[in-house]
Amino acid sequence: MKQYTIGIDYGTLSGRALLLDAVTGETVATSTLEYPHAVMDRTLPDGTPLEPRSAYQHPNDYLDVLRVTIPDVLAQAHATPAEVVGLGIDFTCCTLLPIREDGKPLCFETQYQSEPHAYVKLWKHHGAQEQADRMTEIAKERGEGWLARYGGRLSSEWAFPKIYETLLKAPNVYDDAFRFIEAGDWLSLLLTGRETHAACFAGLKFCWDDCAGFPSNDYLTAVDPRLSGLIGTKVCDKINTVDEIAGKLTARGAELTGLCEGTALALPGPDASNAMPALGVTAPGTMLSIIGTSGVLLVHDYEARGVQGICGYANRSVVPNLCTYEAGQAGVGDSFDWFVKNCVPAHYTKDAEAQGMNIHKYLRQKASKLRVGESGLLALDWLNGNRSVLQDASLSGLIVGLHLGTRPEEIYRALIESTAFGMRRCMEAFIDGGIRIDAIRATGGIAKKDELLMQIYADVCGREIAVMDTDQGGALGSAIYAAVAAGLYPSVAEAADALCEKKSIVYKPIPENQAAYDKLYAEYNKLYDYFGTTNPVMKKI
Repeated sequence: MKQYTIGIDYGTLSGRALLLDAVTGETVATSTLEYPHAVMDRTLPDGTPLEPRSAYQHPNDYLDVLRVTIPDVLAQAHATPAEVVGLGIDFTCCTLLPIREDGKPLCFETQYQSEPHAYVKLWKHHGAQEQADRMTEIAKERGEGWLARYGGRLSSEWAFPKIYETLLKAPNVYDDAFRFIEAGDWLSLLLTGRETHAACFAGLKFCWDDCAGFPSNDYLTAVDPRLSGLIGTKVCDKINTVDEIAGKLTARGAELTGLCEGTALALPGPDASNAMPALGVTAPGTMLSIIGTSGVLLVHDYEARGVQGICGYANRSVVPNLCTYEAGQAGVGDSFDWFVKNCVPAHYTKDAEAQGMNIHKYLRQKASKLRVGESGLLALDWLNGNRSVLQDASLSGLIVGLHLGTRPEEIYRALIESTAFGMRRCMEAFIDGGIRIDAIRATGGIAKKDELLMQIYADVCGREIAVMDTDQGGALGSAIYAAVAAGLYPSVAEAADALCEKKSIVYKPIPENQAAYDKLYAEYNKLYDYFGTTNPVMKKI
């Protein structure tokens, strides 16, 4: 009998399932479901208006992914549920929701269907920036040592600022919530009947450390007395490391997925982290770049240390006995999408259609003909705020050098270059913090299809970048973890060695482009430091 595992990757706009032959490593089938509610950033389903910088989701969309994509991949492969020995799940994070003790999301209840804070706060929900700033300042005043693990600042994307925002803006939701839980851990609870709090979620988004634990109750009380007792009540304090499994599917889990009761469920993890074994990144020295709507950079190290400006680290969360460090950019593909939807003239769109290509490909084709620096444009990649290294979601984007002759493809290229500069700034923060980076591997839908972007990234970073031949890194990694959970492999490293993606396209820096970009990057850093720290005009206007 065949032995399959299934990995489900919950992204920003869709959920994707991958059926993996857990012996040969062949991807047998894939299936995608676009979330019916997408990202709710203007109104709730009933028309309730949302505040600026909001990003909510409906948890029923996540259940729909289970109901639709799993039966679909089985049907494509003519496989039976009995042949699936393991299931793995990864999720964007911090993607947080308040639930009852039985796991029911508060937004499922009639009384809360018009209350935004009862819904899922997506990773890119930035409504808690003021709370993040206050929590950072109090941590600094108190000399909280854990703050250094997170680059010296809390992000509005993380759990505690989002929970504090709920307390301040919807105290009834805060009071009624039994737990504030990561969406990946919520699905684990529904499928197995056992609550998990995965170390990767806890370490990167809940400020937890395997030696020091969570921030103290004294600190949380200093922020707001009503937060006293948060840890261990509304936040689960029992952490699961990567050498554990989530559990086995219950009858309810079998009903939700169409799989057999007793099927092993791997511990859930962040989408970016779960992609690491899929790309064979299971040892120090290789940085993984995931390029999609946002950008995530991950690297392992043997030691736990504070690195200025990065998102933090989580120990024993991706590979046993290693620390995994994360940095990132809040807007990459989102920035390009904003530009084509709002700033491209109609005749460009019409010409692209006449040539049988989408507008992104059309702009890339035009932008590829430009020499480095030809347009005289330079941009800051903060259209969705700055995640690393400034960790300030209230910052906004900037383009300098515009004139009456500026063309759309020049702006488009400048936006690509800005994200490349942002990636280099993050990479240098790792290196300055003592983390070795010998190689770069990349994945994500944009990395695989955008040759211009990847060449620019190689030129800007001055490094070879191997783009792995999969756009399903998260789902593949989750399927690999599922194979370990099912007992088919003794370790994550051995499963990754057998099942990971090995094909790649390598982009090498072009020397003359690299030299030109070094000069532009120096100017980018001046803008970055001035508008990021010296002059707060980007936050005022």
